Amino acid sequence: MNDPSDHAPVGGRPTSRYDLGRRELAELLDGQPGYRLDQLWQGLYRDLVDLEQITTLPAELRRELAEVLPAALSLDTRSVGDNGQTVKWLWKLAGGALIETVLMHYEERSTVCVSTQVGCAMACGFCATGQMGFDRHLSTGEIVEQVVRAQLDAGERRVSNVVFMGMGEPLANYDRTWAAVERIHGDLGLSARHLTISTVGLVPGIRRLAGESLPVNLAVSLHAADDELRDELVPINRRWPLAELAEACSEHISKTGRRLSFEWALIHDTNDRPIDAERLAAYARPLGAHINLIPLNPTPGWPTRGSSPDRVRDFADELRSQGANVTVRRTRGTEIDAACGQLRADRVASPVASPVRQIGRAHV
Repeated sequence: MNDPSDHAPVGGRPTSRYDLGRRELAELLDGQPGYRLDQLWQGLYRDLVDLEQITTLPAELRRELAEVLPAALSLDTRSVGDNGQTVKWLWKLAGGALIETVLMHYEERSTVCVSTQVGCAMACGFCATGQMGFDRHLSTGEIVEQVVRAQLDAGERRVSNVVFMGMGEPLANYDRTWAAVERIHGDLGLSARHLTISTVGLVPGIRRLAGESLPVNLAVSLHAADDELRDELVPINRRWPLAELAEACSEHISKTGRRLSFEWALIHDTNDRPIDAERLAAYARPLGAHINLIPLNPTPGWPTRGSSPDRVRDFADELRSQGANVTVRRTRGTEIDAACGQLRADRVASPVASPVRQIGRAHV
């Protein structure tokens, strides 16, 4: 058996079992009968079992594979909320870094939200992950294994949707994120229509995504529809402002035929006023974008709160009156800190972000 370190992830971390594609696994199994690759692949991507449980492989080979291809994720904490419908994991990686994965069961589907980085460099102050700063990118295997672990936990309820909306900015870790998309689609068997990549608005990444062979869904964490407010809420807007973002989104729609969605975390007296709804509707309508509203999940480093139910309802009604497509999402997992980065923040001290200067009242 060849040395898997030839395919080690960037940064010198050990190669995990889901880091290697089929070709690399074939190289690793050099000298073994050809059918061993199919047996290994079946165990990893169809049966979703531990290497030592792939009983079609000889016991000695199983031991060798388990030694050179360890699991990437070690369980730190598992939390359950919403009467069992929301599960959140805090995983420990090689080197001790912590990441989160969330599984959400709905009547018609089960969706897993995966992380793509340890921390995040985008510095959105209201986001628990943004308050942490950036540590490192996740490898392809570390991303894929989150989906595998979620499916194992789900049991007979099939994970039907994967959203790249956990810790980190997926398009800042583009190559590994896209390799994970291809693995989840091609080997775990999820349709591209059920895969969604979220971004705060990295325009070059959106344009690159538009040219890929798999037409995945695009979700943009918008949160403001005027540049002055968005510059403060989502600092990357200073690099790629709203007009450039709209052009990139339009290109993605035209090339993929997939619907665009805008994510909007409603923050009390900040982006939940009638003028904000008017601007959002005007921005979304030409793109045919669907708007997902959700009250901001509270975070320890952001001294404000989400909008009240009445403000959420009024905001949604105003959007609809202006011809926008909108869904109000129910906050999930609040009691288990299921918002991105919150569970990790409980374990790792993070600096308190400076509040946006009563921005809701300043931008009229």
